[in-house]
Amino acid sequence: MAMSPAQDPRQTLEHRIGYRFTNKVFLEGALTHPSAAQAAKFLKGGAGYERLEFLGDRVLGLVIAELLLEHFPKENEGALSKRFVALVRKEALLEVAKKIDLMPAIDLAPGSGKAFDRQQETAAADGVEALIGAIFQDGGYDPARKFIRAWWLPLLGQFAAPPKDPKTALQEWAQGKGLPLPEYQVHATAGPDHQPTFEISAEIAGYPAVEASGRSKRAAEQAAAEALLAAIDAGTKT
Repeated sequence: MAMSPAQDPRQTLEHRIGYRFTNKVFLEGALTHPSAAQAAKFLKGGAGYERLEFLGDRVLGLVIAELLLEHFPKENEGALSKRFVALVRKEALLEVAKKIDLMPAIDLAPGSGKAFDRQQETAAADGVEALIGAIFQDGGYDPARKFIRAWWLPLLGQFAAPPKDPKTALQEWAQGKGLPLPEYQVHATAGPDHQPTFEISAEIAGYPAVEASGRSKRAAEQAAAEALLAAIDAGTKT
C-alpha cells in the first residue's frame, strides 16, 4: 500500500524544516545511511550520505562562527572557540535531530541491542550534517544558512559563559585533586586519508582509561576526556 504524503516521514521533515528540495536525490542521499542496502546508488553526483555529511560539517562551522561573532561581539577568540566546540559537537547535533524528528526519515539497516542504539545516535548526529550538506547542494548557501540559524540560535542561550571544553575541565579537575595531568594515547587510526577516525584513550592515575573516537586527534581527545569525566562522575574510581 502506497504511503500518503501526510505519512511520508521525508515530506514531513521537509515541511518541519521549512525547505522543500528541488532535487530529491540530495534529500534521499542525506537520509540513506551507508548501512542501508541502496546507499551506493547515491554516491554519483556527490549525493552520498558521507560526502554530504563532510560538506555539511564545513557549512555548519562557517554559519556557527558567523552567529558567534554576531551575538558575542566582546568575546575574544579563545572564548568564541569554546562556544564553537560546544555548538558543533555531537550533543548539539543530537538536540537538533530530536527537535526536527530526523530519525524516522533516515533509512538505516535494521539491528538491535546497545551497539545498534549507539549506531542510531551516531546516525542522527551525522544525519543532521548530511541534511545541511544536502540543502547546500540543492539550494546553495542561503537556505543552508537559514536552516542552521533557525535551529542553532536557541542553543546559544544555553551557556551564560563560554563552556569549558572537556580536556580543560578534566585537567582542572585533576589539578584540583592534586593528581598528575591526564595522559592521552592513540590506539588506532582508520578510514580514508581525507576523513580518518582516531581511537584515543584518556587516563588519570587511579582511574581506568577510557577510549573514544573522533575525526581528528583533537576531537578524539575531547571525546575521551568527556567520557572519563562521565566515568568519574558515575563513581567508577578503581
